[in-house]
Amino acid sequence: MAIQQMTMPQLGESVTEGTISKWLVSSGDKVNKYDPIAEVMTDKVNAEVPSSFTGTITELVGEEGQTLQIGEVICKIETEETLNAEETPEKQEASEPKETEAADSPAANNQSSKKRYSPAVLRLAGEHGINLEQVTGTGAGGRITRKDIQRIVDSGVQQSNTPEPQTAEAAPQQAEKKQPSQPASAAGDIEIPVTGVRKAIASNMQRSKTEIPHAWTMMEVDVTSMVSYRNSIKDAFKQKEGFNLTFFAFFVKAVAQALKEFPQMNSMWAGDKIIQKKDINISIAVATKDSLFVPVIKHADEKTIKGIAREISDLAKKVKAGKLTADDMQGGTFTVNNTGSFGSVQSMGIINHPQAAILQVESIVKRPVVMEHGMIAVRDMVNLCLSLDHRVLDGLVCGRFLGRVKQILETIDEKTSVY
Repeated sequence: MAIQQMTMPQLGESVTEGTISKWLVSSGDKVNKYDPIAEVMTDKVNAEVPSSFTGTITELVGEEGQTLQIGEVICKIETEETLNAEETPEKQEASEPKETEAADSPAANNQSSKKRYSPAVLRLAGEHGINLEQVTGTGAGGRITRKDIQRIVDSGVQQSNTPEPQTAEAAPQQAEKKQPSQPASAAGDIEIPVTGVRKAIASNMQRSKTEIPHAWTMMEVDVTSMVSYRNSIKDAFKQKEGFNLTFFAFFVKAVAQALKEFPQMNSMWAGDKIIQKKDINISIAVATKDSLFVPVIKHADEKTIKGIAREISDLAKKVKAGKLTADDMQGGTFTVNNTGSFGSVQSMGIINHPQAAILQVESIVKRPVVMEHGMIAVRDMVNLCLSLDHRVLDGLVCGRFLGRVKQILETIDEKTSVY
């Protein structure tokens, strides 16, 4: 027999933690490899976590509602696997340092990763005014884990880990940081608990706005011919294919085509370099009642309008059924957001980190437009609003890219094939 540890898996790019929303097993239950054991929420996906082993659940380490960083233990499983000869139970037990001996072990002297703080550690330390410089980490390379911080919080002596202010002027500032003011509820107010998904979304959006220098630009597009063409074939298409031919599929296809012609737009900031991605994978925003998910249409440039429409339909169904997988959320290189579905006509999107741009497709509205020779006609018009990471992209390439999207959309008519 051997005790195996299940850890919080990586459920998407840039995801650093997950919240256990529901356990599907109990201590003592027998499970097979790949059986779902828990439902986990992140800012990008709700997913079932499968067991990595066949055996018996001995301990549920994580609690429902608890947020754990990637790699932290969520449960333990007793298996019938035989340990390797060189890894006897005695050696395995000896390799697990006791807390009282941690300071004397060679691993404790290795502090190469001490200052590599996870978002969960930074948040918890900030909430309780803990000075991370004075915390001894028990993780690999001296890394400080969430459990290290929680241990200090539970002990009730976390203030002793905070250095005294060097000057009288600094004291009020540090006190203010330790105890940030929060709005108070009044009679009749409704307090809504912040879920793990909402916390993760808030953290990701804050990171995007603080790290990325946002700029934005907008163009209006005459999609009269496209609207007329789509409306003329939508019923026959639905009857034949079994899913809707939406306007959004035309927009995503136009963006994918333009990204192929302007590959700079399909890039990411990586600190000391810019990575221009080979694959064109379009992230699309899909909203539920209380959450926002961003699944990905892989290799969108290689798909027809029909193929894109099918993927939009399939991904939307998965979101509503809570069946999105980690793979559905990974690999996005550029985001297209259908804000027009809510009636919006102009907006600036927050970039989906680590991508370099996001395009908002606004509502298609009928407006009087001055045509050639001064004639006025009622046309179907739409605004395309592009937010860009100014570290990666400049106005020139963004203007040309958006102009190309506009050109593609304005030339869609009855001669355009959706297949």
